[in-house]
Amino acid sequence: MVRIAGVELPSEKRILFALPKIYGIGRSLAKKICEYLNIDPMKKTKELSIEEIGKIEKYINENLKIEGDLKREIQANIRRLIEIQCYRGLRHSRKLPVWGQRTRTNARTRKGPRKTVGSGKRKLSKK
Repeated sequence: MVRIAGVELPSEKRILFALPKIYGIGRSLAKKICEYLNIDPMKKTKELSIEEIGKIEKYINENLKIEGDLKREIQANIRRLIEIQCYRGLRHSRKLPVWGQRTRTNARTRKGPRKTVGSGKRKLSKK
């Protein structure tokens, strides 16, 4: 197993598909990293030399925000939106969809399971 930026990458996968295991790196960014560093993207992770691993790690540490730093920045941005009480911040605080989706139906992922509401009247029992 190769360890880059504190994340163990699977050794049987090609580097193009292993790098996206790091939070903040997708497939297109992984391809750009390989092109910039002149590393064959179809090379398996276990076939990488120590120099190549070092080059990848150095590039990621110097140029990208990943893992914990990225998650902290995203949370700080959401907290800021909530504090200034903009529309998106209110949607976050009410746990509703933020990007304009409908909520009359659907939106179950954000809203959670349905809560059935009755009419408020109790049925009279027959005696």
